[in-house]
Amino acid sequence: MPGDSSALISGSEMAIKRTVPNIRSERPGATRDFFVDLLGFDVVMDLDWVVTVASPANPSAQVSIIGNDDMAAPGISVEVSDVDAVHAEAVERGAEIVYQLRDEPWGVRRFMLREPSGTIVNVLSHR
Repeated sequence: MPGDSSALISGSEMAIKRTVPNIRSERPGATRDFFVDLLGFDVVMDLDWVVTVASPANPSAQVSIIGNDDMAAPGISVEVSDVDAVHAEAVERGAEIVYQLRDEPWGVRRFMLREPSGTIVNVLSHR
């Protein structure tokens, strides 16, 4: 159903928690300031190499600014309720996995795959 935020993965319902565009910046501080000072976003995460800004009025409206060579940018991040189930389904469907499933030190479990037009999709769950 259009607008539904869940999908069937191997017969069970999968909730999409949020989607975030990821942009690469050679000047992440200036890019952060652009979103904060001009557009009114708040900084909600700053790990130095990645900064996420969010709308104060709608916290799920977010942009991540990536200042290193992480494959997630340019691309999109999709937070799901069960990253392991999505990974298993992607492998079963023969999707091109470009970053293997792993636990990251900043508290997420993620993998990345290429969608049919070539964009990298970073699929994750918070631990």
